Amino acid sequence: QCLYQFLAFVPPSNESLRKPGTASVMVDTQHPLTLLLNSSVGDRDLCKIQYHFGEFGNYSLVVKTLSTSTQTVSCDLIINEGPINSYLPILFAFLVYMGVLALLIAGRLLMKIDPVRNWVYKKLDPRATDRMINSELGSPNTADSINCDPTPQSWSTGSRQRLRSLDTFRGLSLVIMVFVNYGGGKYWFFKHESWNGKLHFPSALFSRFVFIMGTSVALALGSMLRWGSSKWKVLRKILWRSFVLILLGIIVVNPNYCLGPLSWDNLRIPGVLQRLGFTYLVIAALELLFTRADSGTWEGRFPALQDILPYWPQWIFILVLETIWLCLTFLLPVPDCPRGYLGPGGIGDFGKYPNCTGGAAGYIDRLLLGEKHMYQHPSSGVIYQSTMPYDPEGILGTINSIVMAFLGLQAGKITLFYKDQPKQIMSRFIIWGIVMGIISAILTKCSKEEGFIPINKNLWSISYVTTMSCFAFILLLLIYYLVDVKKWWSGAPFLYPGMNSILVYIGHQVFANYFPFKWKMQDSQSHAEHLTQNLTATTLWVIISYILYRRRIFWKI
Repeated sequence: QCLYQFLAFVPPSNESLRKPGTASVMVDTQHPLTLLLNSSVGDRDLCKIQYHFGEFGNYSLVVKTLSTSTQTVSCDLIINEGPINSYLPILFAFLVYMGVLALLIAGRLLMKIDPVRNWVYKKLDPRATDRMINSELGSPNTADSINCDPTPQSWSTGSRQRLRSLDTFRGLSLVIMVFVNYGGGKYWFFKHESWNGKLHFPSALFSRFVFIMGTSVALALGSMLRWGSSKWKVLRKILWRSFVLILLGIIVVNPNYCLGPLSWDNLRIPGVLQRLGFTYLVIAALELLFTRADSGTWEGRFPALQDILPYWPQWIFILVLETIWLCLTFLLPVPDCPRGYLGPGGIGDFGKYPNCTGGAAGYIDRLLLGEKHMYQHPSSGVIYQSTMPYDPEGILGTINSIVMAFLGLQAGKITLFYKDQPKQIMSRFIIWGIVMGIISAILTKCSKEEGFIPINKNLWSISYVTTMSCFAFILLLLIYYLVDVKKWWSGAPFLYPGMNSILVYIGHQVFANYFPFKWKMQDSQSHAEHLTQNLTATTLWVIISYILYRRRIFWKI
């Protein structure tokens, strides 16, 4: 539902020289396009062609006049040079990483030979690291393990074995996020969706972070209280870590390393770490208020719901929050915009609401924060050419990030209440995943644009939250089964960045433009060069996190 945008003016042909009029343009290849040819006389539509152009292809649209009296023309699309196969670099990179994996597997097989294993253990002494990880949970003080990047204890009082699936889940999301933030090889499916619809890789990453943060809070809080920490002491830690996270976020999203002093007039206030910090504050405080040091079996009715019914005040709080989001989103009057508008503004919706980007969410941010303190280049500007600033980490969307973290908190409670019962844990993960999927199907009517509430990462719509929660429960189930139940996979290499996630996230932002994470390319249009650079940078952060893991260095806030 976009307005047609002027692309080119084709001059009339020179009949004396028999030279046709020509015009050269570049078009986008991410989506199918509609080309509309208008007559300069009378503004008549002469022909319309719908086509999905291929990357780096060369095409000609040949227009011939068939009848001057009726102004009938023919439009033929000719492929002068076929598009390239831009996915070959991905295949090559996949083969390289599979080769590295094969070498690692061969190394593991060699480790089964006693002389080799004894020599390696003598040189590297990995058991010391494992003992430290399992006993101290990556922190000098067990009671200090609760934070925004929690490293929770598991539930077993006999052998306090770390729950590796959580770190693996967090690390997997972080590694993909680093790769995407570095450019994702300049592939369209590694970019954020302009507005509604398709769930590209970036759409799921931040939400997984929020989800697993909630899971970790449930485990870490119970652990601290069991170790004798008072609730007031834990609350002080929660407040301090939330403050540090928000402060770090403001510093990271306002980089002025080479631009001179920072201007307070243009300081961006929202951001990823800011939202994580505030979400953590609300969820951790909410859980602290109702959690119990003893997470044993509930003696009330309906024992199958022991992870839900004792916490009914939390559910009421979350429902109230969601009601507030729905009322503000659909009932708040926004100047010059229809109520309940969820569109991108700009040329979307046939250009009817150009200054309504984000509806109530954008209006609240502009009203409370000011336009200069928001993100100035939203993804909606790419396709919909919106000119209004819009922040995807704005105020209204934070409500639904709290809901997302609360669903992650529920996953943590499941692991606590059904300790040593992996079948019960996995069955409940499946049930929650199915329930969230059904809610998403109802809200969206299984469509991109026609549902009651479309899936939208920029708005953090409730359908986005339920869809991402569905995927998160299923992914956590798979990782938990492979890593902690069957122990077929150690979680490597994602385990290592997952245990140092704050350091890796902030580090990859701060050093994004420094060598060896970035260098000048020979061909800035080459997917192969971009992919090589982005994968190299991402791999370096995995190696750095592994070295820190070996040296027992874990940055906690």
